[in-house]
Amino acid sequence: MFNFCQKWLTGIGIYLAIFGIILAIFPQSALMNFLFNNQIDPGFWVDGQLPANATYFQAWIYGVLGATVSGWGILLASIAFIPFKKKEKWAWNSLAGAIGFWYVVDTLISAVYRVEFNAIFNTLILLSAAIPLALTRRQFVQKR
Repeated sequence: MFNFCQKWLTGIGIYLAIFGIILAIFPQSALMNFLFNNQIDPGFWVDGQLPANATYFQAWIYGVLGATVSGWGILLASIAFIPFKKKEKWAWNSLAGAIGFWYVVDTLISAVYRVEFNAIFNTLILLSAAIPLALTRRQFVQKR
């Protein structure tokens, strides 16, 4: 079970890195419109149609966000791939702490701005990471 959970967490990191790259490079592509923009935009623009200057801003902010998500995914995958696999306690603590902090802040902001899609997406990511972390916790508890 531990090996599966370790590979699963590595996979989540890789997924986030790829998603971030796509978000950064292709923010207004048909794929991103289908997966992301069509769910987010109506929360801010009644008809879901962005003004030209908003589209330009969105491309920039999604570029920055995508780069951040990619970096976060690479870090998650790197920690899960080596130190987590070696059962180094700091690796479990770092993953659990970072994922928990991200979830609370990102989801609260999404709730304040009524972007339910993002809060739901966050919850799916949280569950996909929290379950393997919970299943492996005992492997990281040091015996005295």
